[in-house]
Amino acid sequence: MRRPLAAAKGDSHFPFSDPPLLLAVGAGVGRPSPVISTGGRRRPPEVGKSAFTEVALRGVGLDSAAMLVFLLSVLLSFPPALACAGLVYWLDRYEREPKLLVTAAFGWGAMVATVAAIVAQGVLSGVVVGVTGSEQAADVAGTTVFAPVTEETLKGVAVLLIFLIMRRELDSVMDGVLYAGVTALGFAATEDALYLFGAGSEGGVGQLFSLFVLRVVMGIWDHPFYTAFIGIGLALSRLGRTWVVRWLAPPIGWALAVGFHALHNSLATLAEGTPGFGAAMFAVDWGGWAVMAGVVAISIWAESRLLRRQLAAEVGRGTLRSDQVASAVSFFGRTTAGLRALGTGRWRATRRLHQVCGELAHKKEQLARLGEEDDNAAAVRALRAELGQLSASL
Repeated sequence: MRRPLAAAKGDSHFPFSDPPLLLAVGAGVGRPSPVISTGGRRRPPEVGKSAFTEVALRGVGLDSAAMLVFLLSVLLSFPPALACAGLVYWLDRYEREPKLLVTAAFGWGAMVATVAAIVAQGVLSGVVVGVTGSEQAADVAGTTVFAPVTEETLKGVAVLLIFLIMRRELDSVMDGVLYAGVTALGFAATEDALYLFGAGSEGGVGQLFSLFVLRVVMGIWDHPFYTAFIGIGLALSRLGRTWVVRWLAPPIGWALAVGFHALHNSLATLAEGTPGFGAAMFAVDWGGWAVMAGVVAISIWAESRLLRRQLAAEVGRGTLRSDQVASAVSFFGRTTAGLRALGTGRWRATRRLHQVCGELAHKKEQLARLGEEDDNAAAVRALRAELGQLSASL
C-alpha cells in the first residue's frame, strides 16, 4: 500500500472505485488520501469521492460480504472511541458532567460534525477545481487547509454551544478538555469506520486490519488532541477575569487546533515522497498526546487544590466533617470511600456528597472570581444546604 502513513492518519478522499458524486457530497473527511495497492500497481484515489457518498449509493444494495466489512469497520472504530471517551469522563473525577450532555457531544462529533465536514470540504474542493481546473490543487488545499479548518470548527461548535447555552457546566479546564475530547472521539469513530470500510472494500479484511492498527491503535488520540485546544480556550474564557482572556483565549485555542491538525496533514502528505516526514508526523502526534496528558494532570491537580481550599471552610461551618473533605479532594480517595459505602448501603449518598462537594467548591470559586454571575450566591447557599444534609446522613 502506498503512503501507509497518510492512509493511517486520515485522508481527504476515500479510496472507492465506483464513480463519485463529485460535487453532490464531495471530498471525504480527513487528510491526505491513500493509494491502494493492486497487484503491485499504484492506483491513486478518486478526487471528491467520500465514503458517505459510497454508502449512500450502495444503500440497502450492500451484498452480504460488503455488509460484513461495514459491520466489522464499525466494530473496530466505535468501541475503542467509546472506551477512550469513558476514560476521559473518568478522569474528570471531582465534578462529574451530565452523562446526557457528554453523550450528546459524542453524537455531535459522530454525526453532525462529520456529515457537515464532508459537505463543506466537497463544496470547497469543487470551488478550487472550478477556479483552477486542477484536481491536484483541490486535493492539496483540501488536505492542508479545508480539512483542518472545517473539522476543527465543526467539532468546536459543540463545545461553543455548551459555552453559550449551558455555561454553568463549564467549570474548569478539565471540563473543556472533556467536552472537546469526547466530541472529537465521536468524529474520529465515524471517520475511522468509513476509512476501514473503504480499505476493506478495496483490499479485503487484511488491509482493513492493517489500517485499523495504523489509524485506531496508533492514532486514536489525534482528533482529541487537536480539539482539546478549543475546549481549553473556551474554559479559560468562561473563567477569565479580564477581557483579554475572555476574548482572546477561544480564537487562540481554535488556531492551535487548526494549526496542529494542518501540520499533521502536511507531514502526512510529505511522507509520500520522504519517509522521514512520516516519523516527524508520529513524533508530533505522540509528543502532542504527552503534552495534553500533562495539561490534564495539571488540571486535575489544580482542581484538587481548589476543592481543598474551598471546602476547608465548610468544616468550620459544620457543613462537612474533615474525613469527608479528605476523601472528596483525593483522586482515588473517592473510589475508596465509594467502595466502603457499598457495604453499608450508602453508595448513592456518598457519591452524591462527593459530587456536591465539587459543585460547591467550583461555585464558591466562581463567586469569588466573577461575582454574581448567574446567581452564584444563591447556588452556593442551595449546595451548602444539600451538602449539610448529606454529611449528616453519612
